[in-house]
Amino acid sequence: MKHYVSAGLVLVLMMATVGQAVDRPGAQAPAPAAPATPAAAASTLTYETAKQVMDAAEAEARRNTWNVVIVVTDAAGMPVMLRRLDGAGARAYDIAMRKASTVVATKLATSAYGEQLKAGTLKEVPNGITFAGGVPIMRGAEFIGAIGTSGVRASEDEQISKAGAGAIK
Repeated sequence: MKHYVSAGLVLVLMMATVGQAVDRPGAQAPAPAAPATPAAAASTLTYETAKQVMDAAEAEARRNTWNVVIVVTDAAGMPVMLRRLDGAGARAYDIAMRKASTVVATKLATSAYGEQLKAGTLKEVPNGITFAGGVPIMRGAEFIGAIGTSGVRASEDEQISKAGAGAIK
């Protein structure tokens, strides 16, 4: 037997639960969030940092007249910026994204991941890419994001990604 709950009933129940928590005598308010520390801010891939990475990568691609898709993600793998240059194939987006995701999962360039996977020194990443083109974005020794490029030869994709990641010191 299936039971259906109306959206209105769910809303009423949620409001009642919230009301009980607020109206309950002696209830403590949640502790305020700790202020962001400079160290926490430094580990974040900001939009401006992603733009620096992307601009450097795009400049390398244009210098060589390579039509590619470039994806920059934060350390959690969330896309921050995407550029699909004119003439880049539609399939290149998926591959560039998978390259960046592989970097996030392993903290390795996709070429290094492929070599280590072949050597049997690490486990396979679901949907991982084992050829060049994905590169970690580092601030000093700290991993802050990933860049994945696709659309030309793997070594050329990697050249573009390295140019982008190299914009951050």
